[in-house]
Amino acid sequence: MEVGKIISNSLKYPFRNIKKLPILFVLFILAAIIPLGILFDNRYVTIFGVISFFLFILIVPGYLFSIVNIGVNESAVMPSLNFKKNIYDTLRLIVLRIAYMIVPALVFFIVLSTLGMLSIDMISNLRVLTFVLTAGLIFFIVLITYIIFEVLLFFAKARLAYLNSLTEALKIHKVVGDIRSIGIGNIILWLIFMAILLVVASYLSSLVMLIPYVGFLIYMVIVIPTLESIGNYSLGLLYSNIVDNDPNLDKFEREIELLKYFD
Repeated sequence: MEVGKIISNSLKYPFRNIKKLPILFVLFILAAIIPLGILFDNRYVTIFGVISFFLFILIVPGYLFSIVNIGVNESAVMPSLNFKKNIYDTLRLIVLRIAYMIVPALVFFIVLSTLGMLSIDMISNLRVLTFVLTAGLIFFIVLITYIIFEVLLFFAKARLAYLNSLTEALKIHKVVGDIRSIGIGNIILWLIFMAILLVVASYLSSLVMLIPYVGFLIYMVIVIPTLESIGNYSLGLLYSNIVDNDPNLDKFEREIELLKYFD
């Protein structure tokens, strides 16, 4: 599927599922309760919000992951809520994120410890400019490492949705192969689209947030979940280019796998 069609289908996706879209809105209400409790200085609402936010963390990532699965299989339905599967998928995603963030974390701590020793010597010798340049270079290295593994994590998530195997999703060399199959150019275009969408949404959200109280709720409960559904669905559609070229699984078999996944 061409990137242009992916973008077009992704933007239409939430609005093709108007009847089920409120499920996503209700889930994001769970994350809005704590700020409301703090805003109105209500201890009981805040405590309830903490419990609700815990449920949000357990359920929502897994539910959004099921949207990636829908996209990978080039379907257009909004998934139903399945607490058991959603929580299970959330736990798998947590494991996946921890695994992919090990290298960036190691790089960060190594350069931090190195900079810590060097900074004392540089500052004591009044080499402030050298210290600033060194710190800037190290920060750049850490940032680039993080971005690389964050991108890998995106496609590891899609690979997990396609193969339904955490082991396969943890194989970085396979994920790199997937990225090559999709095409760096297609991925760059997709990332540009996501960046533009985020900028436009941020601008519109800033206008909505000007509405006292109601603006915050609209942003938290409608704007963010709509953007999340678009982003996750588009990731699935982007990865579906690999699925389309997989000789080991035809379209009918993929539909069967999709039915099994949501069974």
